[in-house]
Order: sequence, then C-alpha cells, then structure tokens
Amino acid sequence: MNPAFSVIFFTTASGAGYGLLALLGLLAPAGLLPDSVAFGLVGIALALALVTTGLLASTVHLGHPERAWRAFSQWRTSWLSREGVAAVLTYIPALLFAFAWSTGGATGGTTAAFGVASAVMAVATVYCTGMIYASLKPIRQWHSPLVTRNYLLFAAFSGAVCLTALAALFGWPGEAPGGLAILLALSGLFAKLRYWRFIDGAAPGSTIESATGLGGLGKVRMLESPNTQDNYLLKEMGFRIGRKHAARLRRIALVAGFVVPALLLLLALPIGGGAGALLAVAAAVLALLGLIAERWLFFAEATHTVTLYYGRAA
Repeated sequence: MNPAFSVIFFTTASGAGYGLLALLGLLAPAGLLPDSVAFGLVGIALALALVTTGLLASTVHLGHPERAWRAFSQWRTSWLSREGVAAVLTYIPALLFAFAWSTGGATGGTTAAFGVASAVMAVATVYCTGMIYASLKPIRQWHSPLVTRNYLLFAAFSGAVCLTALAALFGWPGEAPGGLAILLALSGLFAKLRYWRFIDGAAPGSTIESATGLGGLGKVRMLESPNTQDNYLLKEMGFRIGRKHAARLRRIALVAGFVVPALLLLLALPIGGGAGALLAVAAAVLALLGLIAERWLFFAEATHTVTLYYGRAA
C-alpha cells in the first residue's frame, strides 16, 4: 500500500495521545503520579493536543474533507465510523477528568471515575483504529489479531514515554511511568519482531489461481498486462518497497522506536534532575520517530489481493 504520511502521523500522534490519556486516567487516581493541578492539566492538554492534531491530519488525504462528517452515520457496520464516534466521545470524559483533577485533586473519587472513563474511551478508540486494518481480508499482512494488539501496545508505550518525560520535567521521579515505559518498550520490540515473522512466513491468502477462479484448469499466468501504464490501483495498492530498504527501515524502527528509548530511560530514572529530564524527553522524541518508521513500514509492506490481476505473484 502507498503510505500516506497524514495517516501515518495520525495513527502515531493520536496513539500517543490516547495512550497518555489512558495512563493518566489509571495511574493518577492510584497515587502513582503527582497530585498537582498543573501536572494534571498539562498532561491532559498534551494528550488531547496529540489526539486533535492526529485527527486533523487524518483528513488531509481525503478528497473531500468537508464530507468527513458523513462517516459517523455508518457506525453499525464500519470500524472507521466507530473510530470517529469513539474519538469524539472521548473528549467528554477527558475534559471532565481535567475539571475534576483541578478541583478535587488527582486521587479524588470524581477524578478517579472520569479518569477511568477516559481510559476506557481511549482504549476503545485505539482498538477501533486497529480494527479498521485488521478487518480487511484482501490485505494478508493486516488481517490478523496481531495488528490490533500492536496498535494498543504501541499506543500504551508511546503514551508511557510521553508521561515519563512530562513527569521528569515537573521534577517528579517517575519510577512508575518510567518502569512501565521500559517494560512496554521490550514488549513492543518482541511484538514487532513477531509480526514481521508472521508476514514474512505466512502462506498467501490468495493466489492468481484463486483470485481468477481458474485454478481448476491448472497453472494460471498472465498473457499480457491489463493496462499500458500505472493506474490508481497500482499506485495506491501496488506500492512496492525494496527488500534492502525494508530491512534497513526495520532496524531503524526497532532501534529508534524501542531499544534506544528504553536505554535512555534506564539512564534517566536514576540520574534525575535536569539531565534525567533531558534524557526522558529525548527518549520520547526518539520513540515517536521510531514509531513513524514502524507505521510507514506497516503500510508499505502490505499487499492487496487486487495486485494479482496485474501480474504480481502471491
């Protein structure tokens, strides 16, 4: 598939925002974050800023962004519509969460209730995003439960590194979010390796024989190309990335997205102070950049069944 940067930025930024919002909603009432109004308001504002920026970016690739509101009406059958509805509804408990924190503190009963509600809606939205791709049977690399699990895991990881950086900037030791971020980094590393092993070794869902329905007659081969030049389907769904470039980008995604951030956080937590905060911020920035590379590959390595009609092997 041809990677659209607007969608890549959307899934990365909004994933981090929802992950940060969910962690704030769960860790703050448990007393694992600073009981500070400024910290709460800045944290929730950062989460919603990431979410809003991502949602706005997602409309850039649309031919008619002004018609995007129509997608909300198909929530009964469309995961895209469900994602949109969940994304909008998340703002309600999130804003009430911010208000409750500012008036009753991080550990107040009302704060806890709205925090949990925000976390539930954030997880539901990310789940819907993952299901948009996991529900597409014609794309073998996406039609797997691993896709949705990875979307949830990477959202939690990116949210955790952002939360750790924020806690460090506020002078909070941040052992809880920092330790969680390191654990999620290792989990994300192995989850991504597992996913790549799956897409590299899984049998093709369709072949040119099954796609044309002529398999009963024997081996099918194309006599000549159905068109003389690239068309929309080939440009969007027949995008190819060289094996050498894919291997290099995989290494970049793993190192920048998971390995280096985990190492920086391991250094930042015991150091503390300004140096620790700088390391934590660097870890968050690197993690987001690495996830952008990971998400680019997620689209670039996907192949649509329709390309079989244009001569691509299964």
